[in-house]
Amino acid sequence: MDLLYDTVESINTFDIVSSKLLYNHDSLTILPRGRKTHKKYTLDFVDEIPIHNFIDLEKGDFVVHVKHGIGRFIGIQKLKEKSGKFRDYIAIEYADDDKLYVPCNEMHVVQKYIGFEGRSPKLYKLGTGQWEAVKERVSRGVSNMAMELLQLQAMRKSMNGFSFSQDTDWQKEFESEFPYEETPGQVQAALEVKMDMESPIPMDRLICGDVGYGKTEVALRAAFKAVMDHKQVAMLVPTTILAEQHYNTFSKRIKNYPVNIQMLSRFKTESEQKAILEGIADGRVDIVIGTHRLISDDIRFKELGLVIIDEEQRFGVRHKEKLKQMRALVDILTLTATPVPRTLHMSLMGAKEMSIINTPPDGRRPVETYVTEYDEELIRDAILHEKRRGGQIYFIHNRVYDIDNVEERLKKLVPKLKVAVAHGQMHEDELEEVMIEFINGNIDVLIATTIIESGIDIPNVNTLIIDRADMFGLSDLYQLKGRVGRFKNKAYAYFLIPRDMVVSGESEKRL
Repeated sequence: MDLLYDTVESINTFDIVSSKLLYNHDSLTILPRGRKTHKKYTLDFVDEIPIHNFIDLEKGDFVVHVKHGIGRFIGIQKLKEKSGKFRDYIAIEYADDDKLYVPCNEMHVVQKYIGFEGRSPKLYKLGTGQWEAVKERVSRGVSNMAMELLQLQAMRKSMNGFSFSQDTDWQKEFESEFPYEETPGQVQAALEVKMDMESPIPMDRLICGDVGYGKTEVALRAAFKAVMDHKQVAMLVPTTILAEQHYNTFSKRIKNYPVNIQMLSRFKTESEQKAILEGIADGRVDIVIGTHRLISDDIRFKELGLVIIDEEQRFGVRHKEKLKQMRALVDILTLTATPVPRTLHMSLMGAKEMSIINTPPDGRRPVETYVTEYDEELIRDAILHEKRRGGQIYFIHNRVYDIDNVEERLKKLVPKLKVAVAHGQMHEDELEEVMIEFINGNIDVLIATTIIESGIDIPNVNTLIIDRADMFGLSDLYQLKGRVGRFKNKAYAYFLIPRDMVVSGESEKRL
């Protein structure tokens, strides 16, 4: 309870052990000091971010104020009040360098921003109707979502879906061949998925976990289980690059079993696509992985039993409408690192089941990071060191206008290595071809802007070099550093700044 003079500012109840706020109280009785009578306050408790998450805020983190929108947390400051007393305030920076100071006892109106990985949100302007307009737009969609949700759930509950069999001997053998030690989160998620599949009610489960935490293995086990019952599996991904990566992963993992896996994308020739479509229609194709091409009208499955959706938030509205229609008919498994707020909200409401994998694999080692002046000898040594151990390298240069010059310099530094460029101004086909070549190990050094695909896992890339690191924000540096060191190999990150440059205080703190 927070008291300001004789006024009750806010009341929260929380569990001392877990440090989480508790909800679902209808009312609380408050006994004012020095009075024998009592006054009853009726309070509406709403979900808020757990207290320990707020304490974990660091300078530079994005936050959301209930009334003013998205800003940047810049620290806790002591300010003098009219009474002469000093009080702690949460300092938040908004657009145009405006500042908002929120009393710490009102921290319930400030929550940590949760958004898409690798993207920094736009700061809102104080004193405008921007944030209110956003809330109004969201509010208008709530009733439609509620109606749609009720109809969908009613349909699913009333239908008798397919009940998959319990694990076969092959299923147990397949799972035992997993080359890594499973994390507790993986084991629990896989168990929950299989229980859903064995139920007569169609599954609609969300698996949430960071990149490299083992979501794909859970999806593999679900797909294998479906195939064991002679059902087909469709895995839907947002980009051709991800389709290629998942196809390689599935093919390698299931190579010892008579399972026909195909990939459908625009990189396939017309004759190849025709053969795959025929295989899907007559049941010869067991698992097909592809982009939104999989939900085209000309696709006919003989016995579709499971749809796996990777990063649903990156699909367009039209594609999501098609997915919505599929949800009532087959088992749906959604994988994501950053769930779209609507999907996450449905999970928290209980309308969609959710499994969270929050434990990283054993053996993951911290990224060894260096902040140093630009030095071509250092760059060459770092690249060759990675190449000698069979790895690949990211070189981040976030200025397209002279990125070709950087390519020429690196080619002179390491003439025997394959160097390529990737940036957002390239044609989509050309960019995808470069990324696929890099994923397949045919490119040694990829010079890229911050376009690096956040959803892509490339275990072989474990050296990151960032040119002009002083020009990147804290969030960007953190996300870029997260592109390496996802697996057991030792990873290195080099943050380069110009020679003899005096770095500003803020840049120095970020680095």
